[in-house]
Amino acid sequence: MASVLVIGSGGREHAVVKALKKSRHVDTIYCAPGNAGIEEDAICVPIEPLDFGKIINFLQSHKDIAFTVATPDNPLVAGITDVLQEKGFRVFGPSKKAAMIEGSKIFAKKLMEKNGIPTAKYSYFTDYADALYYILQAQYPIVIKADGLAYGKGVKICTNFKDAENAVSAIMTEAVFGLNNRNILIEEMLTGHEVSLLVFTDGKTFKLMPSAQDHKRIGDGDLGPNTGGMGAFSPSPFFTPMMLEKTIQRIIKPTINALNADDCTFKGVLYFGLMICKSDPYVIEYNARFGDPETQAILPQLESDLYEIFDAVIDERLDEIDVKWSRGQAVSIVAASQGYPGSYTVGYPITIDPDVTDVEIFHAGTKNIDGELCTNGGRVLAVTAIASDMQASRSLAYNALKKIKFKGMYYRYDIGK
Repeated sequence: MASVLVIGSGGREHAVVKALKKSRHVDTIYCAPGNAGIEEDAICVPIEPLDFGKIINFLQSHKDIAFTVATPDNPLVAGITDVLQEKGFRVFGPSKKAAMIEGSKIFAKKLMEKNGIPTAKYSYFTDYADALYYILQAQYPIVIKADGLAYGKGVKICTNFKDAENAVSAIMTEAVFGLNNRNILIEEMLTGHEVSLLVFTDGKTFKLMPSAQDHKRIGDGDLGPNTGGMGAFSPSPFFTPMMLEKTIQRIIKPTINALNADDCTFKGVLYFGLMICKSDPYVIEYNARFGDPETQAILPQLESDLYEIFDAVIDERLDEIDVKWSRGQAVSIVAASQGYPGSYTVGYPITIDPDVTDVEIFHAGTKNIDGELCTNGGRVLAVTAIASDMQASRSLAYNALKKIKFKGMYYRYDIGK
């Protein structure tokens, strides 16, 4: 039996912890820093994901830990895998160089352009005046993206010059995403069904996860500002076997090969954000890790041992693992704090009816305050149900949400609809 350290504190990490807990190989799971829900399934340690020094000290004092699972984007892009490997520790997650596929949208676009991977036409800018001149002449609508990490909020769809000017100004002059994140990407807008497809890969072999679709906007009908995600369903009924085969041949294999050719071999979870446009798949984004909230809908479908998958990826023997998934339809619905994704208040008590069954609850922004479960973030928790069809899984999830309460609790009513 072995121990595992999971880095992170959100719903995605809770889903990973719950899946690892089912493994016949795992004795103890540690999570840094975790949350109130993860505390029920793992031993939480008060270490932040970017505090590499404390993480190293913790690993040095816990020799029973077989490997670390680095899940959030920030530590991966900052190079946590490289730092820990240099100290002799095993890590599931891509190197800093490979994580640039998420850390820089300009890097990702250049990679796609160089290797003929289908994506939207684009231009990128490091100078405000050049960007302003471009949007004066642009054909609208356009999509403006911050180059670096922006917590799911760095994308703005602009239908006119005024919207575009505000978006460009916010990123480039106001530095809303940080002084080191002021370069922008401007793309043509693709329309269609947006699908997430994730794979485990060791740089040589890849294993598919079920497709998923998430709901990014705060309001029903996909209205309002973008969020980190208000819910997801998996698999996507729009992602047909023919579309999957096109994606494998045109996108997945070329991406993995391109990273290998550029000495950026990717080992971990590679996330493909796709737009199905006129019966063809296009890449709209890459992530270098599990998606959130897609993971909360995907991992409950896993029938294989997640520890064995992680272990095989680290050792580059993924070809030995048969990754199996259950059949059914998963729906995951996020309950958020009132005001999210803008300002919101935390610290409200959460009550969960004891008879909530037939679903999984994944905590994200929760905290124990004087022994009481309380809100501690914008996205508080997610309820996931799996049934034979979408209608049945939606019914299970929404019925469970009615039995969960906290002040200002907000969720969409059309997830998976």
